[in-house]
Amino acid sequence: MAASADLLLLPLLLLAQGWLGAGAGSEAVVCAATACYQAHWGKLSAAEAQEQCRKDGGNLATVKSEEEARHVQKALARLLRTKATLEMKMGRFWIGLQREKGKCQSSSLPLKGFVWVDGEEETVYSNWYKEVKGSCISARCVSLLQDLSLTPHPSHLPRWSDSPCGSPGSPVSNIEGFLCKFNFKGMCKPLSLGGPGQVTYTAPFQATTSSLEAVPFGTAADVVCEDETERKSHYFICKEKTPGVFDWGSSGPLCVTPKYGCNFNNGGCQQDCFEGGDGSFHCGCRPGFQLLDDLVTCISRNPCSSSPCKGQATCVPLSQWGNYTCHCPLGYQLDSSQLNCVDVDECRDSPCDQECVNTPGGFYCECWVGYQPGGSEVEACRDVDECAAGQSPCAQGCINTNGSFYCDCEQGYVLSGEDGTQCEDVDECLDPRGSPCTNGVCINTNGSFYCGCQPGSKLTPNGNICISDLTSSELPARFPQERGEGDGERSTSPLAAVSSPTRGSEGLSRGTSTTRGPLFPSEDATASTSLEMLAFSGPAGIWTEIGTHLPTATSTSKSTEKDSVATLSDDGTDDGQKLLLFYILGTVVAISLLLALALGLLIYRKRRAKREEIKKPQNAADSYSWVPERAESRALENQYSPTPGTDC
Repeated sequence: MAASADLLLLPLLLLAQGWLGAGAGSEAVVCAATACYQAHWGKLSAAEAQEQCRKDGGNLATVKSEEEARHVQKALARLLRTKATLEMKMGRFWIGLQREKGKCQSSSLPLKGFVWVDGEEETVYSNWYKEVKGSCISARCVSLLQDLSLTPHPSHLPRWSDSPCGSPGSPVSNIEGFLCKFNFKGMCKPLSLGGPGQVTYTAPFQATTSSLEAVPFGTAADVVCEDETERKSHYFICKEKTPGVFDWGSSGPLCVTPKYGCNFNNGGCQQDCFEGGDGSFHCGCRPGFQLLDDLVTCISRNPCSSSPCKGQATCVPLSQWGNYTCHCPLGYQLDSSQLNCVDVDECRDSPCDQECVNTPGGFYCECWVGYQPGGSEVEACRDVDECAAGQSPCAQGCINTNGSFYCDCEQGYVLSGEDGTQCEDVDECLDPRGSPCTNGVCINTNGSFYCGCQPGSKLTPNGNICISDLTSSELPARFPQERGEGDGERSTSPLAAVSSPTRGSEGLSRGTSTTRGPLFPSEDATASTSLEMLAFSGPAGIWTEIGTHLPTATSTSKSTEKDSVATLSDDGTDDGQKLLLFYILGTVVAISLLLALALGLLIYRKRRAKREEIKKPQNAADSYSWVPERAESRALENQYSPTPGTDC
């Protein structure tokens, strides 16, 4: 059987030797846990490097933890030793971290928007060399920076640097190679030699090496023993002996000779080597350990006694071979080292109807603003009706929408307030485009307005233009009264004034409209009103309101010969009273002005009369001096006499 097994493994050995010759000096391998990391020389683009790894059964290497970073660094160190002399420059080696075209940087995330080649976007480790460029116009790929002239030091792990990914035949400058990663279901321990010999491992990903700390499942091993008398060869394959247990299927150390005993490589034993008197020897274990079936390896009787699992992981010993496995609690999973636990992001599977919030070891669902839990899987979140009775935040109208609402105002009002829930009256009379009333006066009301005309004018049917009406002689009554609290619609209370056939006056009333425009009379079965107009009253220049006619409804008890008296409506607002007070004050002011004018005129006339009396011309006699009368018989004295009084 041994001879037939050798014949079966001979082609594999020859193929392995061909791989060894072809790849010698161009690659280096490090295996640990359940993965192998292979470093290559080669100036390729990122896409070409990924394709090379894929052909061998792997991908560009992921570096999701510090432990993986150390494995990758060890592979690079072995690769650098394959060349005798290297240039003093910084080289780059592709890893499996890329960002597609059009996907921009996310500076708040550890990976900055990049994604591992296996689709993962999470990581517990990152080691960026400098700030990532935010360009989105082209794909970006990540490489490890390594000084080619220096041996990698364990305390300085390779840094990450992003750059263009290159294209086939046009690699990025300073790209010296790439790293691949291969995952396996388990590992075998390296074969142990008890004497001079050489072991060559041929891995499933076409790599050959004689130095592995762990040998991946499916690897072929060629063992050549170098004895002084003969050269022996042995061939083995790493197989899964039982679930989770991998072994070569050999017993005892290989290449043992009585010449060396325990003096060569401790006889191939992992712990203790015991020699016999006839030159033979065997392996043993220290207290607390037991020897495995390969008669070389020692394992702890309680493999979990050293607490190999970390964090929240718990150690579970296996039933055979003294191995163990680490288990994680619900909501966690083992990391790449298989010794620690990391949180599972359940929200990646979108388990919630709207918002999913991940928590350590679990998650919970939330509803968006404007929604609330529906209490059923069919309707996990249902809309909140903000406009429900007693809950509306709006001053007037409220319209509910999915997840929100908005307020609306009646005609004549506009939304106001910081939150847009209040309504403010629109003063149509202050429209910057001009007054809505033509040739008249505009009076604003809550939610509307109305127009008034001068005496001798009347409103046209549209309610905002005044035209000549020489027949109009109605007296003012009062302005429209706005609706009070609780009225179903905006209206005015009709007024009625005392009317008497002898006095010639008529009853007055009016109404308003709910439309945005001049207030028009409302109509009912018994009465119709027309809009009052403003008139200019007397010399005081007071605008007054001309009432409209309110026909009296017929009745059997109605007296045509008596005065009909109408009372004012009780639901009027303060606006009419204010206007009435305005008219009274205006009348008083006008009368005062008239009195002042009359008094001024009187004073003026008196002063004028006095001035005229002073300026009146005098008689001619007023300029002479009157003397006492003399006797007519006395002769007049000669005024020419030299001796007056002596002339006869």
